[in-house]
Amino acid sequence: MEEKRTEINDLGEFGLIDKITKGFALTNKESVLGVGDDAAIVKNDDGEQLVVTSDMLLEGVHFDLSYIPLVHLGFKAVAVNVSDIAAMNAIPKQITVNIGLSNRFSVEAVDMLYQGIKAACDHYKVDLIGGDTTSSSSGLVLSITAIGVQKEASIVKRSGAAENDIICVTGDLGAAYIGLTVLEREKQVYLTNPNMQPQLDKYDYVVQRQLKPDARMDIIHELAELNIKPSSMIDISDGLASELLHLSDNSKVAMAIYEDKLPIDKQTYDTAYEFQLDPTTCALNGGEDYELLFTISQEDFEKLKNHRDIHFIGYVRNLKEGNVMQTKGGNTVPLQAQGWDHMKKEK
Repeated sequence: MEEKRTEINDLGEFGLIDKITKGFALTNKESVLGVGDDAAIVKNDDGEQLVVTSDMLLEGVHFDLSYIPLVHLGFKAVAVNVSDIAAMNAIPKQITVNIGLSNRFSVEAVDMLYQGIKAACDHYKVDLIGGDTTSSSSGLVLSITAIGVQKEASIVKRSGAAENDIICVTGDLGAAYIGLTVLEREKQVYLTNPNMQPQLDKYDYVVQRQLKPDARMDIIHELAELNIKPSSMIDISDGLASELLHLSDNSKVAMAIYEDKLPIDKQTYDTAYEFQLDPTTCALNGGEDYELLFTISQEDFEKLKNHRDIHFIGYVRNLKEGNVMQTKGGNTVPLQAQGWDHMKKEK
């Protein structure tokens, strides 16, 4: 009898994670939170808890060295891990770096990669405390683990959103996806005619958002100064719609957002139309923005209402009412996640 074979694509990234971790229970008293949030939590003896996260970047899946400089890749690899620490309302302290290298990489190339890692360590005030280096038969593999700390009472999970909370998002959305679209086009132009120079001047902002995202630790520090603890939080790595649905699933509530409240930069907006893409779709499903999506109580609104880089895009409601977006035309449509799937090679 032939063994049943289930394709990984049939489950998707999160379905696979659920399946392979279902049988694992936390048995050590120090293990506070395991799989299922932006980072794990381990109890520390000095009154703080350790927050641990790990992220892997594979050449040909998560990055293309034909247009991302190694120094930017090093910075980005650290930033995406720091972003997960930020999403727990914690402060990053240390990282470990594991790399797999094929024989086409020189010492000078690896040094450029680590220059970017060093720049990120300086920027986020984290220490490189170890890692591993090995050979790879499939290009560059880069895996980073980040460790942060926070008092137990200050840690924010995905599971705390409550009805009538306000949904907030930092920065702007969709730019990283549009930047990737520009880079992919210029790559195709180059492959067709290597004498053509890339035309990137008018796309400087969106390209930067793709190549060198910046984790929003500034917002975490500002929230602490204002004595605001979000009720739930997540970073936007797989697209706004996907992250809203994660908060919904974990908090057992529904999310309602307004299309006209979504923050979209003018360059993102204009370039999307140039590529005949809908800017709202890019904002909802693009991914890799590494902004923060969080909910706050109504009482905290006054403290944040004039913040120039925090946008109020909707509210939390009863789970039975469903996750929806009200369009600019006044229609109400269900929220669907169509963002980045790590089990597929391309967006």
